[in-house]
Amino acid sequence: MSNFYNMADSIQSMSELVQDEKALRILHEGDVIHGRILSVGKNEVYVDVEGIGIGVVRGRELYDDEQVLSSLKVGDEVYASVVEIDNREGNIELSFRKAGQERVWQSLMEKLESKETVTTKILEANKGGLMVKINSVVGFLPVSQLSPAHYPRVEDGDKNKILSVLRGYIGQDFDVRIITVEQEGEKLIVSERAVTEDELMQKISKLSIGDVVEGVVTGVVNFGAFVKFGDDLEGLVHISELAWQRIEDPKTIIHVGNKVKAQIIAIDNDRISLSLKRLQKDPWEDAVKKYRIGQIVQGKILKLASFGAFVELDQDIQGLAHIGELTDKKVQDASEVLKEGETCEFKIISIEPAEHRLGLSIKALKNAEPAATAPEQPKEETVEAKTEAAQEETKEKTEETKV
Repeated sequence: MSNFYNMADSIQSMSELVQDEKALRILHEGDVIHGRILSVGKNEVYVDVEGIGIGVVRGRELYDDEQVLSSLKVGDEVYASVVEIDNREGNIELSFRKAGQERVWQSLMEKLESKETVTTKILEANKGGLMVKINSVVGFLPVSQLSPAHYPRVEDGDKNKILSVLRGYIGQDFDVRIITVEQEGEKLIVSERAVTEDELMQKISKLSIGDVVEGVVTGVVNFGAFVKFGDDLEGLVHISELAWQRIEDPKTIIHVGNKVKAQIIAIDNDRISLSLKRLQKDPWEDAVKKYRIGQIVQGKILKLASFGAFVELDQDIQGLAHIGELTDKKVQDASEVLKEGETCEFKIISIEPAEHRLGLSIKALKNAEPAATAPEQPKEETVEAKTEAAQEETKEKTEETKV
């Protein structure tokens, strides 16, 4: 070791080197440098930083991993982070520990920029997604970034059921891409969807809004239904696009395994929105033929809300009776006047087919003129009726001739 110190003393001090205009490089704290190990002691390692000087790594700045530290040998090439440019001995104070962290995060950033696909094992699961580890850094794979093959299809959206599905992936290897790297916050987020993004976008580029596709329902959730179609593509039919009438629960009209035809109504990057109802005739187009303002109708109370009641007039048309149209009395909630499931009489006070709105009133019944539940259609005359009318007309003309 004494020979080593003699060698170190013969090397120009860092303070002099920094002032030397011919120096190959000027260091800054935090820089990661490359060097070669000169000696390995119990608590310190000396490194030759070519063209600059001698660096020393000691104490807590050595590797945290004892196995890695014990494997270091004279002549090994290493990376270290600059802690102090010129210490009391004139050497560069270095850190293997910080350099290791820098190299890890630098490597993660390189993978992010190159869009490299990384295979990682699923470590743990929570209600928001899955935990992974890349380059010894724990990362997060959100549920929203899972591929369609792994996305949990839980019909009622129960978070505990979703967690159960996610836990089934623990121990499995997933191919992912890094989408977020933040060293300061030690934040690493990955995506499984991004791995097939290029191929997926190429398939989607062949689609157009308005196209009609045939597919199979792969999942039904409280906000709609997922439909798989074409070349392994998948779209969402929102609950509002399942049918023209108001729907509380998609499972009442559609089920997993159903074969359906749907129209593409929107494409937002890799998200495809579909509609079932737009392939069916809009019943509101005929609403003005069936109903008119002032008409008295029978309706079934489908749902009560604080602002009023949704009323079913027929299989396709529903109206709204605002709370102010239920009674002359002041009430806080529609349930004070009506009950779900009961049938009541209403007067139609407004019809807006384009907006799919029909206004109803109980209060207005007081001044309503009697009317049928639907306008009567003119009856077509039978052959017998037409013959009888012709005979009467001939008889009348004969009598007139006699006179």
